Amino acid sequence: MLKQFLEAGRIVGTHGVRGELRVEPWCDSAAFLAGFRTLYWDHGASAVKVKSARPHKSLLLLTIEGCDSATEGDLLRGKILYLNRDDVKLPEGKYFIQDIIGLSVLDADTGKKYGTLTEVLKTGANDVYQVEDADGKQYLVPVIPDVVVSTDVEAGELHIRPLRGIFDDED
Repeated sequence: MLKQFLEAGRIVGTHGVRGELRVEPWCDSAAFLAGFRTLYWDHGASAVKVKSARPHKSLLLLTIEGCDSATEGDLLRGKILYLNRDDVKLPEGKYFIQDIIGLSVLDADTGKKYGTLTEVLKTGANDVYQVEDADGKQYLVPVIPDVVVSTDVEAGELHIRPLRGIFDDED
């Protein structure tokens, strides 16, 4: 089952004296997170109104209702902000990382199970999926059209055609 509220980032400090918060985004970018007018606390239990948001280097500078000083902002340090999945329209073929972690990685042609997707690594050119087999051995799979055939979040499956050497090399 897909979570309705997804972790968006963590408050890491304040910026200035008027309660502006520094947020470490846990999504594609600070610019993406800056587009939200409502974020949430406590796994979506309560909404927080965003007054302003702007990217600053790799962080998001955020002003929210009810936080008007650096002292109030310091009390929020370490808190996790959530976004509502309904507030986001993802392009075709794009997924939230939280939705694909845990997918079974299967051979697209034979159905052989290679393992479970445990992490998504951002490398710049393309993402790389970390796959862990039943014995705990980890493999890296490039996320390119020649390798990733299909992703079915509802079925919990990722179908791939691995490049030679990813799974069949001898240590």
